[in-house]
Amino acid sequence: MKMKTKKIVRRRFKITKTGKILHRAQGARHLRSKKSKSRQRRQDAPKIVINRRSQQIINRFLKT
Repeated sequence: MKMKTKKIVRRRFKITKTGKILHRAQGARHLRSKKSKSRQRRQDAPKIVINRRSQQIINRFLKT
């Protein structure tokens, strides 16, 4: 299976000083008028990647 380019990973994820990986929530870009204001605020805040396997894959793409 062909791997995606690493530059897209660099754009979508950010590593904090403590090593946490942040990403943007899905569904936050369009069709916002039907979503509640509290839901929009939750989606605007960056989220932490919790899945350990995902963290390993993202780290591997970002380190190379």
